[in-house]
Amino acid sequence: MRILISDGIEKIGADMLKGAGFEVVDTKLTPEQLLAEIKNYDAIIVRSATKVTKEVIDAGTNLKCIARGGVGLDNIDVAYAKEKGIPVLNTPGASSISVAELAIAHMFALSRFLHLSNTEMKQGKWPKKEYSKGIELTGKTVGIIGFGNIGKEVAKRCLGLCMNVIAHDPFVNETDMNVGLVTMDELLAKSDFITLHIPFIKENGPTITAAELAKMKDGVIIIDCARGKVVVEKDLLEALKSGKVAKAALDVFEVEPPTDAQTELINHPNVSVTPHIGASTMEAQDRVGEEIAGKVIAVLKG
Repeated sequence: MRILISDGIEKIGADMLKGAGFEVVDTKLTPEQLLAEIKNYDAIIVRSATKVTKEVIDAGTNLKCIARGGVGLDNIDVAYAKEKGIPVLNTPGASSISVAELAIAHMFALSRFLHLSNTEMKQGKWPKKEYSKGIELTGKTVGIIGFGNIGKEVAKRCLGLCMNVIAHDPFVNETDMNVGLVTMDELLAKSDFITLHIPFIKENGPTITAAELAKMKDGVIIIDCARGKVVVEKDLLEALKSGKVAKAALDVFEVEPPTDAQTELINHPNVSVTPHIGASTMEAQDRVGEEIAGKVIAVLKG
């Protein structure tokens, strides 16, 4: 059997597949090339770049599974794959710790002006007075939107920092952690920090719009390490300008890489940004490769 690795995985995963007796082709194809070549493969492993559309699935007449090394499945037509009887696999837990740690890093950066002072000191400045009004995380209330694998890892770290933790997730009704499960409106109203760890569901639209921002505390801090489209960027920018939102951290964007239209938001002095690196640690990538390879092997040998 042949497996196409379209966006790359760590060596540990590729070696597992080869060791299981599969022919592994690790190459990046254009959408046109993918349509032409997919019929020659029994499985495809992607990350976030390659789109596995209805057309690709129809062309993949030998496909026995579609796998994504990562959490979200935005780039795969999951419903159509299931309709065709093709399993869709992913690695929901492999990168949870890495994403959670990045969210916490952004909280610290915004609380103590790290995103600004680091750059300015390298420019020869000494902004001691300007950045003397930082805040502590201890005692603050953090609202976690999405209490799955990543949300729970964020909660563990926030509890360790002596924060008050509340969460909203329509699919979670109980927890053994010291976390209050609340309605969305209650979370928006009570949180000093709000961090998002949810997928973007096209049919539901964005989670944070001007309406939700209006319900938040004045001076709230927002962190999005989930999906760019869950927060409406133009609404967030307006809230930053008005002071409704004190600060924001973004690892994900509506368009990636960002365009000129997003420059004002990215360059806002109260915004901390990273280039979609939530899962980009060596440990997480090894776990992703190992987990997705194991799942593909189980399906193809099952």
